[in-house]
This record gives sequence, structure tokens and C-alpha cells, in this order.
Amino acid sequence: MKSVFITRKIPELGVTILKANGCEVDVSPYDRPLTKVELITALKAKPYEAVLTLLTDKIDAEVMDAAPSVKIFANYTIGFDNFDVEEGKKRGVYMTNAPGGGADRVAEHTWALLLALTCRVVEGDRFMRAGKYVGWDPMLLNGIRLAGRTLGIIGAGRIGTEVARIAARGFGMRVAYYDIVRNQKIESLHNATFWPTVEDVLKQADVVSLHVPLTEQTSRLICEKHLKLMKPTAYLINTSRGPVVDEVALVAALKNGTIAGAGLDVYENEPTMAAGQKDLQNVVLTPHIASASTDSREDMARISAHNIVDVLYGGKPRDLVW
Repeated sequence: MKSVFITRKIPELGVTILKANGCEVDVSPYDRPLTKVELITALKAKPYEAVLTLLTDKIDAEVMDAAPSVKIFANYTIGFDNFDVEEGKKRGVYMTNAPGGGADRVAEHTWALLLALTCRVVEGDRFMRAGKYVGWDPMLLNGIRLAGRTLGIIGAGRIGTEVARIAARGFGMRVAYYDIVRNQKIESLHNATFWPTVEDVLKQADVVSLHVPLTEQTSRLICEKHLKLMKPTAYLINTSRGPVVDEVALVAALKNGTIAGAGLDVYENEPTMAAGQKDLQNVVLTPHIASASTDSREDMARISAHNIVDVLYGGKPRDLVW
């Protein structure tokens, strides 16, 4: 029987698929991220052939050394910045992600943050709970109208394209985007305009939404100099990866009025936030839940399990990241 280790509890659907395909499945008993030592110890317990990993599991050469029988590390996430992809490729170990799982939900959450900011929903909620509301006031918590304004998208993959669709078709916004590869779909279907640099998009956008993977090139892609290019009335949304934004610079920009506000679901040093971030009134914060829905979590479990089954029965995984 083929042995699979799952590093943390996931929806039962994933386990069911693996067992239905003749796999013996062990799930970590700890409902929390494993430390590296715990992960290595667990992988040494059996000659596992596959490991279903989470974003919090750093899979590098040391971990692979502890599990020489593993043929595939299947990530239960859209991203894969927790993988040493080159090391896996060198060893011939498959590494996969779950690109379809949760993508639509991330786009929806991006809009939840965007609307919360521009409609000042969180501020209004705090205002009401503090007992400050004494009657209608034409100057109270005015936000901005989105129709006719420009949404800047950095990263026009599946999520960025869906965010653009909602912007153009739902809110009548103009869409400007940057990606390392031009996306004909986002241009033809959603009338988005391609710009050759990130800076071009930042200068004109009223809202900037980030949808890039975390790589050496995108780490701190948005830093102090980039924030200064944005309009003082503009908002920044990040549902990609925390380290894409220099959070110290962002906190300063939010304090100084360099930009109007930010909506963040991811953080540079999770679960820790940058100093002063939680005290800002012009930022909406959520705890890395952009892909969190029952449907998307089950999709991710299904995709990850099928990638494992593909490999254990001699095939090539459909979601290979190298």
C-alpha cells in the first residue's frame, strides 16, 4: 500500500480520494503548523511516497534528505514559495500546487477589502459600536465612488483577471495592468490596458491590487519609492503574499498620507504584523483568509490529492510547478 503523509488536517474529501485510490494516509495529529524538526521527524517515521503540504511547510534540501522515498510534495495552496523548486527538480521529485482551488474566492475577497476601504465599512462599524452615531451627517465618513476610476492590477493571472472582470463589468472601472507576460484575455474581454512597467500602473491607479507569486523578483516589489508614485487618494490591496510589500514603508505611507489606505490579507512576517500596523485606522486587516470558503478548501484538497494519485500510479501530475 502506498503511504501518504498530510502535514495538517484538511477537508476529509482529500483523504477520501487518497484512500479510495489505495493509499494509506497519516495526518499530523497537531492542528497547527509543524516545526521543521517535527516535519523531519514525521517524514522519517515511514518510507512515505507522497507528502501533502501546506504553505507553512518549508520544503528544502534538508527536508528532502529526510524523505528519500517521497516522489511528490503536493501543496495545498495556490502559491508554492515554500518549495525549493530547483532542489526538487534536481532530484526528480515532483512539486505541485493547487492553482484552481480558491482562485475565484481570492478575487472575491480582494473586492471585499476594496469595498470595505472605499465605503469605509470597518470605520463605520467601529463608529456605531462606540456609540458615536447621533444622526445623519452629509460629511460623515465619505468614501469614493468607483465608477469611472482606474483599477491597477499587478499580476494578470487567473485571480487578477477575475478581479478585472468584476471591476470592468460590475463597477464600470477602467483597468490598467502590468504582468511580465501580456494577457490577451484580460485585454479583449475586460478592456484592460497593458502598461510596460509597474511604475506606469502605480502612477495612474486609484486602487492597486497585487496578484503576483512570491519570487526573488517580486519580494518587496512595492517599496517606499513605489508607494510615493501612487496618488495620495489611492488604495493598495494585497491578497498575494506578504513579502511582496515592504510593510515598514507601507505603515509609514499610511501614517503620512502618502496613500489613502490599504487592505491586507497577507503579511511580510506572518503571523506577526509590522509595528504600528494594527493601530492604523486607514487599513483593513484580515488573517490570510482570502481563499477561505468551504468550496475552495475542498477544491484545494481534491486537486492536491489527485496530483498525488497521478504520480503514485506512474503518471505526471497535472499541476507541476517546474
